[in-house]
Amino acid sequence: MKKNTVAITGNQAVAEAMRQIEPDVVAAYPITPQTDIVMNFSQFVADGKVSTEMINVESEHSAMSACVGSAASGARTMTATSANGLALMWEIVYIAASLRLPIVMPVVNRALSGPINIHCDHSDTMGARDSGWIQIFCENAQEAYERTIMAIRIAEHKDIMLPVMINQDGFITSHSVEAVQIFEDKKVKDYVGEYKLDHSLLNLDKPVTYGPLDLQDFYFEHKRQQAEGMANALKLIPDIMADFNKEFESNHDILETYKLDDAEVAVVVLSSTAGTAKTVVDDLRSKGIKAGLLRPILFRPFPTERIAKELAHVKVIGVMDRSESFSAMGGPLFNEVRSALYDSAEKPIAVNYIFGLGGRDIFPEDIKKIFDELLAINKTKKVASRISYVGVRE
Repeated sequence: MKKNTVAITGNQAVAEAMRQIEPDVVAAYPITPQTDIVMNFSQFVADGKVSTEMINVESEHSAMSACVGSAASGARTMTATSANGLALMWEIVYIAASLRLPIVMPVVNRALSGPINIHCDHSDTMGARDSGWIQIFCENAQEAYERTIMAIRIAEHKDIMLPVMINQDGFITSHSVEAVQIFEDKKVKDYVGEYKLDHSLLNLDKPVTYGPLDLQDFYFEHKRQQAEGMANALKLIPDIMADFNKEFESNHDILETYKLDDAEVAVVVLSSTAGTAKTVVDDLRSKGIKAGLLRPILFRPFPTERIAKELAHVKVIGVMDRSESFSAMGGPLFNEVRSALYDSAEKPIAVNYIFGLGGRDIFPEDIKKIFDELLAINKTKKVASRISYVGVRE
C-alpha cells in the first residue's frame, strides 16, 4: 500500500484536495449527492485548518454569482454542485466561462429532474457541455482527488484561463469508500503555487470592466477568444498532466485505453462504469475474444484526433452513454465519437447504448450482452439498431 493511504469516499477525497489547495474563496450551496464536499470543507474552515473565506449562499445561482465576483477580483475560487444545482447556475455558468475566470468546480453527477431523482447519470454535466467549461471525468476517488488539484493549474494557465468541472459519479464514487493516497500538504501547496490575476477588478491603478454590454461590435471576437482558449487547453492539458505525473508519480492522460491495441470490438464509456467494463474485457480476453475499452477522460475540449487514432483499427465499437440528448441521434458521447471518426479513412462501425439513467444499475452481464451484439455486428456487418437502451423495461 502506498504511503499516506486512507479509506475515504470520493466526496471526502475532493474535500481533502480543496483543503490542501486552500482557495481564497469558496461559495457553495449543498445539494445531494455533493453535500459532503461542502460539509467537510466547511468543517475545515470552522476548525481553522484553512484560511478560506467560506460564503454560505441561498442558492446555487448565488453561489456561482459570488464565484464570478470573487474570481474577477483576483481570488482563487472554488465551488461544488450536482444536477439541479448546476441547472440553477446555468446563466452564471456561461458568464463565468465568457469572462475567462479560472473557477474550479467539482461536480458530482446526478440525474436532472424531472421526475425528481437523486442518483447518478450524466445529464447534468452533459447539459452544460457547450457552456465553455473544461470538463474532466473520473473513474474513482483517487482520480477525483488528484484531478481536483490538477484543475487549478489547468484553469489558471495564462493561455487557457477557463473554468473547470471535475466530474465523479454520484453515490457510486462520491459515497463509496476507497483507498486513496493523500499527498503531503506542502507538496500540493507548492504545486498549485500562488495565483495572481493580470487584470483584477480591484486594481484601481489599471481599472477594468467585467460583464459589460457587448453587442455586434465585440461579442463575436470575445466568443472567438474563448474558442482559442479551449483549443489551447487541448494542446496544453497533456503537458500539464505529464508535469503532474512526474511530480506525484501518477499516471494521468486525456484518455485511457484498456487492452485496445489489437481489439476487434470495444466499448467507449466514461467514469465509474469503465471499471465494471474492464472486468468484462478481462473475461472475454480469457476466452480468446479480442475485446477492448476506451475511456475518455477529457470531454471538453474533446480529444478528436487521439480518439480517432486509438479506434481506427477496431472493427465495431459500442459507445455507452449515461445520458440522453433527446436528438433522436443517440447520446452526447456517441455523437462526439462518431464526429471524431468522420474524417478517418479507416473507422469502426459505431452503435450507441444508453444506460443507467437515474441511477439504474449496469451489471457485468449487461456489458457482456453489449459485447455479444458487437461481435455479431462484426460477423454480419449489419446493424439492427443504431441506438439501444440497456436495462430498460419495454
